[in-house]
Amino acid sequence: SAGAYGAATVWVADDQRLGAPLPQPRVDVLAKLVRDEGYDTVLFAQSVLAADVAAGLAARLDAGLNWGLTDLSADGTAKAPQLQDTVIVDVSWSSEVKLGMFRAGALDATETGRSAEIKDAAVELEDFSTQAEMVEQAHAEQQGPSIEDADVIVAGGRGLGEPEKFALAEELAQALGGAVAATRAVVDAGWYPYSAQVGQTGKTVSPKLYVALGISGAIQHKVGMQGSNVIVAINKDANAPIFEFADLGVVGDLHEIVPKLVELVRARKG
Repeated sequence: SAGAYGAATVWVADDQRLGAPLPQPRVDVLAKLVRDEGYDTVLFAQSVLAADVAAGLAARLDAGLNWGLTDLSADGTAKAPQLQDTVIVDVSWSSEVKLGMFRAGALDATETGRSAEIKDAAVELEDFSTQAEMVEQAHAEQQGPSIEDADVIVAGGRGLGEPEKFALAEELAQALGGAVAATRAVVDAGWYPYSAQVGQTGKTVSPKLYVALGISGAIQHKVGMQGSNVIVAINKDANAPIFEFADLGVVGDLHEIVPKLVELVRARKG
């Protein structure tokens, strides 16, 4: 399917040694591919594994790596938000091979109607790359889309009052067909998993609709969700900073508002 979105060639590394989500075997395959095929630019979509692979590939190829990109121009320069997303700067590379890590949701996929040529990538692993072994992999239970892929996100903050009240966010997200996210303060307190954290030290999202429940709107959280198309905030504090950049603000008790909102959404859907 990558060909339909503009890829001319799709390289497939079909080897069971690449099955585990370990970075070094992937670095080996990519490094050989870049050297043999003469590629000068390698771009990654932001994830924990991609960050490890990109860093390892940068060291292996002595290549420059720029992070947090949101756009790339034909002249070889890229856009990257800096200073807590208060400015957008142009970044470039001085190395022969250029590596870039794009923020999740920074670019929209556009179909081109093309098809790609499928080629097999040689898998030759270094001895040191096979020394690590994945002993166990735990997956957090999840229903519905991930926050990176969701068109609708319902996020909860300290204003929910207690961990059990995240059920309100989950019910609203389920009714809207979306995913649940959380602020750093909430995940640090153990109320919700770190995988759901949105913000400067969490994930960056850009859904069509972002509903913030009991979130003050500190800059650290804002930088992770300000790319949302529509932001709706529900907070009992009329002076909460989030109302300064929300498209729709509701001042009131979310514990009363959200259940009624869930009922309305379910009734509308029939």
